[in-house]
Formats: sequence, structure tokens, C-alpha cells
Amino acid sequence: MDASTPGLFIRKMIAHDLEQVIAIDQVSFSLPWPQRSFQFELTDNLASRCWVAELDGRIVAMIVSWFIIDELHVATIATHPEFRGRGIGKKLLIHALLSAKKEGAVKSFLEVRASNVVAQSMYRTLGFVEDGRRKEYYKDNNEDAILMSLNGLDHLPGA
Repeated sequence: MDASTPGLFIRKMIAHDLEQVIAIDQVSFSLPWPQRSFQFELTDNLASRCWVAELDGRIVAMIVSWFIIDELHVATIATHPEFRGRGIGKKLLIHALLSAKKEGAVKSFLEVRASNVVAQSMYRTLGFVEDGRRKEYYKDNNEDAILMSLNGLDHLPGA
């Protein structure tokens, strides 16, 4: 439960969540993941760490990340458009980072569309910095991906 967002609960994703998670992915991205990818992450990928933010019984945000050695790679994160601007995605990301820290993570990285300045701004507030670019990474429009990393997870809220 989160006092600043009454009714918000962050928990591990379960199979029952997949329909709502996929719906969030489809309304959030021009290249949504196929259902089988989410199923694989949830049931077969031992490196995968999947979380959802639930508000009054509805899944409003999701994150899939991979914990590898001492790093957390954010594979995808999205908040349903009706719930954006409330800090839910940031809370979900912080939760994922702190959970990975407990497992031994010392850094995190991700790719974000060059045009997604709202997400980049949120990542920067947590200490992520731009490391470079992957040219024409997104195949729907050949947009560049900004590479961002967070070295050290000790300064996060709740760390």
C-alpha cells in the first residue's frame, strides 16, 4: 500500500494478470510484446522479475526486468494511459530496483525511445544517466534508443 496513492499495491505479476498487462502494453507501445513473450517471462525465464501495480483491484502498471549477475535490465515498463502522471510508474520502478538490490544488484540499465522525454525525465530523477544511443533501434519507425544506466542503488528512496 502507498500512502500517497491510496489503494495502490505493488506485487509480483501472476498468470491471472496477463490479460490486463498485455492490454497496457498494447495501448502504450507501437511495438507491443506478443502474449507468448509475457508468458515466457512469467513462467520460464529465471532471470525475469515481473511486477504489477494494482489500484483498487485493477492492474494499472507493469514492469518486466531481468536480473543478471549484479545488474537489473529494465526490459519494459508501462502505466495505463488513464493513470499516467501520478507517479505510479516511478514507484513501480523504485520497487523493482530495491527488490533487485536485495538480491545483489548494484546497477541498472535500460533503453528508451529518443522521443520519450517524459520517461527519460523520470529516469533522470532516479539518477539514471545517458550512456549512448542505439541507432535505428525501434523497427516501426527506425527511431534511436537512448541507453541509460544507474550505477549504485543506495540513493533510491527507501534504500
